Amino acid sequence: MSTNIEPDIARVAAAIAEPARAAMLVALLGGEPLAATVLARRAGVAPSTASEHLTRLVEDGLIARRSVGRHRYHTLAGDDVAEALEALARIAPSAMAAAAAGPSEQRALRFARTCYDHLAGALGVLLTDTLIARGFIGAKAFDVTAAGEGWLDGLEIDVAGLRAKRRSFVRPCLDWSERRDHLAGAVGAAIARTALERRWLVRMDGTRALRLTLRGREGLYRALGVEIGTAAEGGLGLGLRRGLRFAVPAGSRTSERTRAPRISAG
Repeated sequence: MSTNIEPDIARVAAAIAEPARAAMLVALLGGEPLAATVLARRAGVAPSTASEHLTRLVEDGLIARRSVGRHRYHTLAGDDVAEALEALARIAPSAMAAAAAGPSEQRALRFARTCYDHLAGALGVLLTDTLIARGFIGAKAFDVTAAGEGWLDGLEIDVAGLRAKRRSFVRPCLDWSERRDHLAGAVGAAIARTALERRWLVRMDGTRALRLTLRGREGLYRALGVEIGTAAEGGLGLGLRRGLRFAVPAGSRTSERTRAPRISAG
C-alpha cells in the first residue's frame, strides 16, 4: 500500500497537456460559462470528443459543470486553476496563445483580455500602473489605500463587501504577455465587472479578448485621467506604452507627481 501523500501533479499535468483540453481551459480563462458545443468549436474537435475531454477535466477537478434547464455550462473550478494556467502561460506564452488564437486574435488578446475574472494584457497593466501612480494602490504593500477606497466607492464598488469575501482582497498577478503585474483579487474582479457592465469594455466573440469602446475611452479618462489613442489597440503592449505623456481631466486637482499616463498612437 502506497504511503505517498504528495499531490498528484502528473495526473493534472496530463489532463492539461492534451491540446484540445488545453484549448478548452484557455477558453474558460475568459471567465464566462461556456456550453460544450462552444468549447468543442474552440478546441476544433467533434462534440462527442469534447464531451469525453470535459468529463476528464471535471474528474480531475479543473473545471466545474452546472445545468441550466436542458443546457450544461462549464467554468474553471476556481481561482487556483486560473492562476495555475496563467503561470503555465508565462512559461510557454506562444504555445498558450496558439492554442486558441490566430495572429489577429493574439494582438487583441495582448491588448486587453480577461484573466479569469480580472483585466489583463497591456491595458490591464496600464490601469494597474495608473492606480499605483495615483496612490490608490500601495506600490510596496500592494493594498488599497484610503484614497483608493474613495475611488472605488466613486465607481459604486462595495469595498467592505469585497473585504468580506473568502478570497484575496487585492493581489498582483504577473501578466504572461506583458511580463509585469496586473491587478487581481476581489478588487481586480470588481473593476473588470464594472468596466464590462458600463460597456467600457466589450467581449469579442469567440475569444477572451476585450475591445475598448469609445464610452470606455471616455470613462477611463474621467475616472483616472488615462487617455488612449484609437490606434493604440493595434500596437500591442509595447506600442500601447510608447510615447507616454501626462493628462488630467479638466478641473482635476491631481498633483503633477501622481498624474496618470496618457497614451497616444505615436
